Amino acid sequence: MDDTTQKSKYKPVTVEKPIPLQYDLAILAGFDTNALDESRLKNDADTYLEEYTRDGTQLIINQIFKLPVTSSDLGVMAELPDLVTVLPREKPVRWEKFAKIKGVQHRKKSKMIYDEATGEWVPRWGYKGTNDDGANDWLIPVPDNADPFEDQFTKKREVKKERITKNEARHRRNVEEAEIALNQSKGVNDVNTRSLRRTELQKQIIISKTATASMGKFDKHLEGEPKLKGVKRKFEPIIGDVKKEKESSLNILNKVVGKKGDIVNVRKAIAKRDQK
Repeated sequence: MDDTTQKSKYKPVTVEKPIPLQYDLAILAGFDTNALDESRLKNDADTYLEEYTRDGTQLIINQIFKLPVTSSDLGVMAELPDLVTVLPREKPVRWEKFAKIKGVQHRKKSKMIYDEATGEWVPRWGYKGTNDDGANDWLIPVPDNADPFEDQFTKKREVKKERITKNEARHRRNVEEAEIALNQSKGVNDVNTRSLRRTELQKQIIISKTATASMGKFDKHLEGEPKLKGVKRKFEPIIGDVKKEKESSLNILNKVVGKKGDIVNVRKAIAKRDQK
C-alpha cells in the first residue's frame, strides 16, 4: 500500500470554517455559530452530522495542542486555561462558606425596632409588633377570586381571631395532654384525672355563685351545671328586737376594736357587718 492510498483513508487535520469557533478549553468545549447545510440535513442527515461532529472535534484538538504542556509519570499533560463559561452549580454552596467568602457577619437582631409611621419603638415580633399581619395597613388588595364588595379589613380581623382561637384551644389541649402524660407516669388513671378536673371545676362554679348577693339565682346557668343544694341566704327581719340588735352590734364592735380599745379597723368592721 503506497503513501497516497494510506493518506486517502484519513482526513486532514486542518478544518476551514467561514466563522471561527469560540472555545472554552477548560471544559473542552467549542461553540460553532456557522449555519447548518439544510439540504444535506434533509437528504443525508447521518453522514452530514457525523462529518460536522468530526470537524468540530478536530478543531478543539488543534487548540489543545497549542496549549503549554508538562511531563509527568502519566505522560504529557496539557495545562488547561481558566474557565470562561459560567455553569450552573450542581449543589448549593453552604451558607457558612459563602458568608466567609463574602465577609458576611452574623448579627443578632434587636427585639425593638423603630416604626417610622408612629415614631415609636415597637417590638419586632409579637403583640403590637411590626409583624401584626397587616392589621395597620391602610390598603388591602382584593384577591381575584374574592367578592369585590367584601370588606377585606373585617375579613382579615376575623381570620386573625379564628387563628388565635385555634391556637388557644391547641394550647389547652397540649396542657391537658401533658398533665395526663404526667399522671400516667405517676400511675394515675386518665379517667380519674378527668373526674378530678370536673369536680374542681364544679367547686369553682359553686364558689362563684355564692359570691353574689343573690347566691347565683339570677346568673345564667350552664349546660350540665349541678343545682346548688343547701345554699340559701338568710335575711334578718326589718322590724325586730331592739335589744337583740344592740347586742349584735356590740359583739361586732368588740371583735373589731378588741378589749384594749384599739383604733377601729374600718375594713374589718364593714366585713363583719356584711357577714351579719
